[in-house]
Amino acid sequence: MSYDPERHHRRSIRLRGYDYTQAGAYFVTLCARDRACLFGEVVNGDVRLSDAGRIVADAWEWLAVQYPYVALDAWVVMPNHLHGIIVMVDGDDGGRGGSRTAPTGDAPSGTVVVKRKPLGRLIGAFKTVSTKRINEIRGTPGATLWQRNYYEHVIRGDADLRRIRAYIADNPARWGRDRNPPRPSPHT
Repeated sequence: MSYDPERHHRRSIRLRGYDYTQAGAYFVTLCARDRACLFGEVVNGDVRLSDAGRIVADAWEWLAVQYPYVALDAWVVMPNHLHGIIVMVDGDDGGRGGSRTAPTGDAPSGTVVVKRKPLGRLIGAFKTVSTKRINEIRGTPGATLWQRNYYEHVIRGDADLRRIRAYIADNPARWGRDRNPPRPSPHT
């Protein structure tokens, strides 16, 4: 089928005009392609990660190591998706002391400038790293792991943050009542 701009127009689900590089907390959900259960299983309300699930967890934690302005709040890897809160903090070092970025020629001498990635680029980096590592262990170079795009919600206050943290914590216990049941993985 050839490209038809009327039928194939992708509409952004992001907030129009919102600066996704600014400090704040963001709740994200990323789904495995076709909602395939690649990352583990839920047994009696507890998630038991597969090797691929452990890679997803490691790649998620990598975000906070790789990007000094990123901190992670509550998160959970489920059999076919990940829920997490990414916090972009003010300042270049994420409150960790020191900086891992060299000064640039654009800044006054001694000033460290960190070019912040917007949320979508951070999610893209996570998807790239996790996909590459999982494809290596599965022997499936170039295979698509994640569903295109992701769900995102800008967290607006403490009550919203508490509600989302509870949702993430309770997600494994609700697994059996999911209204979009998971599909078995074709690669298990």
